[in-house]
Amino acid sequence: MAEDRQGTVPDTGPGGEPPQAGHSTPRGVLRLGLTVAALGVVFGDLGTSPIYTLQTVFDPKDPHPVPVTTQNVYGVVSLVFWSVVFIVWITYVLLAMRADNDGEGGIMALITLVRRWGSQRGRRAAAVLAGLGIFGASLFFGDSMITPAISVLSAVEGMKVVQPSLGSAVVPVTALIIVVLFLVQRRGTAAVGRVFGPVMILWFTAIGACGIAGIADHPSILRALSPTYALTFLVGHFGTAFFALAAVVLAVTGAEALYADMGHFGRRPITRAWMFVVFPACVLSYLGQGALILADRSNVSSPFFLLVPGWGRVAMVVLATAATVIASQAVITGAYSVAYQAAQLGYLPRLRIAHTSESTIGQIYVPWINWLLMVSVLTLVFAFRSSAALAFAFGMAVTGTITITTLLFFYVARAKWGTPKWVVGVGAAVLLTVDLLFFAANLTKLVHGAWLPLLIGLSAFTVMTTWQRGRQLVTQERERREGPLREFVDRLRSGEVATSRVPGTAVFLNRGLQTTPLALRANVEHNHVRHDQIVILSIETETVPRVPADERIVVDHLGYADDGIVHVAARFGYMETLDVPGALAMLDPAQTEGPLQPDRASYFLSTIELRRGKAPTMAPWRKRLFIATSYITADAAEYFGLPRDRTVIMGSHIEV
Repeated sequence: MAEDRQGTVPDTGPGGEPPQAGHSTPRGVLRLGLTVAALGVVFGDLGTSPIYTLQTVFDPKDPHPVPVTTQNVYGVVSLVFWSVVFIVWITYVLLAMRADNDGEGGIMALITLVRRWGSQRGRRAAAVLAGLGIFGASLFFGDSMITPAISVLSAVEGMKVVQPSLGSAVVPVTALIIVVLFLVQRRGTAAVGRVFGPVMILWFTAIGACGIAGIADHPSILRALSPTYALTFLVGHFGTAFFALAAVVLAVTGAEALYADMGHFGRRPITRAWMFVVFPACVLSYLGQGALILADRSNVSSPFFLLVPGWGRVAMVVLATAATVIASQAVITGAYSVAYQAAQLGYLPRLRIAHTSESTIGQIYVPWINWLLMVSVLTLVFAFRSSAALAFAFGMAVTGTITITTLLFFYVARAKWGTPKWVVGVGAAVLLTVDLLFFAANLTKLVHGAWLPLLIGLSAFTVMTTWQRGRQLVTQERERREGPLREFVDRLRSGEVATSRVPGTAVFLNRGLQTTPLALRANVEHNHVRHDQIVILSIETETVPRVPADERIVVDHLGYADDGIVHVAARFGYMETLDVPGALAMLDPAQTEGPLQPDRASYFLSTIELRRGKAPTMAPWRKRLFIATSYITADAAEYFGLPRDRTVIMGSHIEV
């Protein structure tokens, strides 16, 4: 049950770090463990960007190629370095990660903060920004499809450096790895996650060491750390630099994972891993690759793998493949979390969720999303066939999400913390200028593949907003049919409705306290029976990740305390598994005229069959989309954790 799983999660202290557990486990060891775990889960995408970033910038097949000159190499490497500083360091590590929703991060957490605090300063602005946030979450689905394809492709392409005759095997081998990756998702990441951290430590050590070797051969590349080279390149050769930004942004792919995974590891372990391991290793790799290109311009074909000594290239290809699989795993898991949170907040139907870890409730598996991603990723691999071709599409999803995150953060900073307007204005102006430059540069790749993440994002955004709107319409019509709950209970108590009282407990799931469950109304008006104990149960999904156990249950006797009819509100956070029997077991017997015995109760569900009506509530195509989307809804009994052998389903139909 959810409560059992939740009970195994250790308490965390400030910053998401576990408190010292007695004297057996020193705090330093716990911190080190969290930092290593963060390396394995959070930084896979960011950590593998050196494989393809500089190669893509100087790709001669690019529609706007960057000439390989000494000044351009210095300028590009400097741009890469300062882009990482501005976007990863400042936007995410220093700023966005401070805006958490009860410890959880990511763009969905920002949306809830905008809703909560924005309503106090202007509902219209908050609604617009929340909608923009949903579009950012939609773009993340595009990122989740492109990342596994480009990451695994870029690693397997190392085979061509080792042995050019193996070039024809790149796509089939990539497809095989991706299929295996998605097939093992149902087993969860708990077991394999233990090796993620050490593998990524080996990875960052290797790329850092290779970078140092390259710098040693051409130490003048260190001058690229000066911002003057980036500014000179950007201002003096704006046309070339502007188009180069579309590929430079690949250096910051995965930055959103820093924020999204904050709830799992805490801000401090992620910051430490970034500061002491990931950032230095990636910078050394970029500098080493720049030095290699300065030594021989032909090295632009694959500077990452050519930086590795010949004797170690086979091992590096294997290690790179392992690292890109980890990067893919992280973003796939992120897609599960975004879909789950979106369903909890009403933007998607209920989806079947499988928790894959007894100790970490955040590790989930969503079958429908898994198979959708697998088909999409394989389609991208066979359609684009190279990491360079996919890179044109990759940047659009990344820049869109980063820009929206920056905008939402500064709104929350003003609304929640009361940050002075001039500080918000200056900070937003600087960072949004950087973000919008990257976004505009990627728009130039629109016809070369950048349309793909926009199409995916617009499709997901349309589905989510249509579901939210259709759900509102169905709820309104359903409430009209159900009628007031207190009025119906008063009629039942007064004997106005003739019924026979039968022993046992009946639990009727409902949407709230105001209306009557359709199943209860049908049971009384058509079957003319009522149970000794009637529990009208509503599930409330809060805009916080988790609800404390002592705040889980709220009981309302509906005006009477001794007739066996009560309303129970069970409150769950959007990151929690719904478990109705487990929640009912927490009820005090004094509140329900004796123990409920949820393991023997009968559960009643009201189901709705949707039909397309003539009322102008939505455009006809949106009505069809809403009804089609409803077919992926998870089985209600399974979703609420109800025992199937004691669950009664009673149906009705509603036109939209």
